[in-house]
Amino acid sequence: MSNNTNSEKELLARISDLEKQIKVLKDRKKFGLVWEPHDEDVVLQCKTHVPTLKEVKTRKLVSDNSLSTNILIEGDNYHSLSVLNYTHKGKIDLIYIDPPYNTKNNDFIYEDNYVDYEDSFRHSKWISFINKRLLLAKNLLNENGILFVSIDDNEQSYLKILCDQIFGEQNFVASFIIDKTAQGANQSVTFKTQHEYCLMYKKNYSKDINYDLPIELDHKKYKYEDDRGRYAITNAFDSINSPLEKNKNRGYTVYYHPQKEDACTRNEYNKEKGIFLDYDQKLIKKGYIPIRPGVRKNIQYPWNWTEGRFNTDYKKDLIFKKNKKEEWNIYHKNRSTGLVKDTTIKGFDTRKLGNQLLVDVLGEKKFDYPKSLDMLKWAISKNKNQCSTILDFFAGSGTTGHAVLELNKEDGGNRKFILCTNNENNIAEEVTYERIKRVIKGYKNKKDEKVKGLGGNLAYYKTDLVDIDKLNQISDDSKIKITYQAGEMIALRENTLNEVEKNDWWQIFKNDKQKTVIYFKEDKSKLADLINDLEKENTPITLYIFGWGKNEYKNEYSSKNIRVEDIPEPIIEVYKEINRI
Repeated sequence: MSNNTNSEKELLARISDLEKQIKVLKDRKKFGLVWEPHDEDVVLQCKTHVPTLKEVKTRKLVSDNSLSTNILIEGDNYHSLSVLNYTHKGKIDLIYIDPPYNTKNNDFIYEDNYVDYEDSFRHSKWISFINKRLLLAKNLLNENGILFVSIDDNEQSYLKILCDQIFGEQNFVASFIIDKTAQGANQSVTFKTQHEYCLMYKKNYSKDINYDLPIELDHKKYKYEDDRGRYAITNAFDSINSPLEKNKNRGYTVYYHPQKEDACTRNEYNKEKGIFLDYDQKLIKKGYIPIRPGVRKNIQYPWNWTEGRFNTDYKKDLIFKKNKKEEWNIYHKNRSTGLVKDTTIKGFDTRKLGNQLLVDVLGEKKFDYPKSLDMLKWAISKNKNQCSTILDFFAGSGTTGHAVLELNKEDGGNRKFILCTNNENNIAEEVTYERIKRVIKGYKNKKDEKVKGLGGNLAYYKTDLVDIDKLNQISDDSKIKITYQAGEMIALRENTLNEVEKNDWWQIFKNDKQKTVIYFKEDKSKLADLINDLEKENTPITLYIFGWGKNEYKNEYSSKNIRVEDIPEPIIEVYKEINRI
């Protein structure tokens, strides 16, 4: 009995200690963003339906087949991002978004209704809304991908913490203050607010960002020139701030011969005593002039470089020149790079290059508060790749697409954009698409002046939903449905956007370099003949074959020019993964 009693006491003591620890954990202050989660109808829809794409072929624009094709997707952006998680996972170089700011002006729609400013859950609803989309967007960025998010004071603080949680605090780059030339400032209740913010994150933090801006060369400042370009004489070679006693390896003497323009060094500094030794008289007799680092306020300073680097680099990066006392001294060649560091305070003319420009393009006002074209060009230019893919899934008036086309025209790049927007108040058809079409083809502005088109290609898609009953228990009939309706989505994944054939058995797309073929049937009776025909072509071909599982036909049908992929299982896996987010 005694042993049992002791065991019970020990157990009760452990339980008591555990309860105390649980209480401590519960009472401990937590750091981070906590909100009441809300599920949207469009998110819940994806538990019983899978999004696909349908091309609107009448809206296709082609000006130059040698250029990339840009994409405009009409539909809820949650559905669009779901599709892109299959077609473009890890393929996007830069994302810019201008989400609803959740202001007092009822600018934010959630579950098909405007969220009232007095709604006690308005912040939670907004965070739930943006959180789901940012999680999907993160999957799309490649390893060097960049994210820009515009926002104002209403949600800026919450957004920053949310982005830190999703992308990692270590991947935060900068918070830019955007002066939008007082657009909407008169609506401010107290002070006139003429700025907003733009947060910048990297998928993985690195220095592969355009931090610099080009500037015109100042010939008055950079008045000297050598075979490496123009330079100014500014900093002395002993301008380092710490004294020689802390940099004892930099106390050498430089001997300079003005006629020969030659220099050499001698280590004449006694490190233990902290004094210079006598000059080398032999070198002085040969015409060399000794130069030592300066003394300022009774402090002996060192040279900026080690002795080894001096002897290697002095001819290209240093210059010998007499100072005002007619004494020889050494100076750095401050070279012009033609660049200046960009700043986090930016000014963009939102009226002229936002409102007025859009009215000029469309011929009338159809959209409130479009972004400045220059702002979007600036953001896109932070990515160094001139063949990058840019995504905007709150596309609005289409400024991002316009900026991509204009940058390509300016620097000969081949960037391409993907714009996603719903069609509320016909915005996709009458604003976004119409703007891009006119910018590509050309238009007449409000002064009846002809503005030349920038050129480019565009494919227009609408999101569609395939009813599959339950995503976690998907039936054979549902798998067949997905296969028959996934053609345009697969074509986008393979960048073969031109449909050349479709029948009950297969669908074929191509571009100028390759083909994509989708075989719909469980019945493989016509597959062998199709593959024989495809093998006769020299074109690389990706063949998607219907199957009930994974990797059923890859080894059986792959050949030197045919790569076999499964359908629809990989699509279903993507949507199951999204559903778990």
